[in-house]
Amino acid sequence: MATVLITSGPTREFLDPVRFLSNASSGRMGSALAEAFCTGGHRVIVVSGPVAVDYPRQVELISVITTEEMLKACQSVFPECDGVIGAAAPCDFRPEQVASHKILKSGSPLTLRLVETPDILANLGMMKQHQWIVGFALETHDARQHALEKIRKKRCDLMVVNRPSAIGADWSSVEVLDPQGICLAEWTGTKTDIAYRLRELIEQRFWKLSGNIRSD
Repeated sequence: MATVLITSGPTREFLDPVRFLSNASSGRMGSALAEAFCTGGHRVIVVSGPVAVDYPRQVELISVITTEEMLKACQSVFPECDGVIGAAAPCDFRPEQVASHKILKSGSPLTLRLVETPDILANLGMMKQHQWIVGFALETHDARQHALEKIRKKRCDLMVVNRPSAIGADWSSVEVLDPQGICLAEWTGTKTDIAYRLRELIEQRFWKLSGNIRSD
């Protein structure tokens, strides 16, 4: 049995007390992965942004809202984990300043200055010792090039490349790349099907048949 950390869902970055930046991530892939690893007998910790989906009862669920909160939660549990799957879609930018009151219409254009949020997997990559890291790269163009850049930046061991059509959908089409850019698998199917296949690939690649973490 291994301890697997799964990030899931979107995060929110607030403009004012009632408005926020986010994305349409549903958390379905994270939920499917949690099910697959629980079914495989593993201990699963899920750090999830705000979602409407349910997670298996066996998981240890940590609910967060912002990207910074997701990062801190992941950093706190990562040392006790054997690996992490970054299936979440954290908001990459936040307003430089958050208004303390609801922003009112004035009839004039509103300028919004954004700054980058922390990169969760890159931060975990800097903490990595024995752990493996599997990332997700949702790309609109030059998918493989961007995925390989993310593998290097985040110190990932595998990268799952998918498309915007996967957002909020029950189905997805993915490629799984290793750090050399070799495509290890291509799958199209329900997110549940893909989650189980990914679990099998991770077990084959990072565990011996006994289920122990590889020492090499």
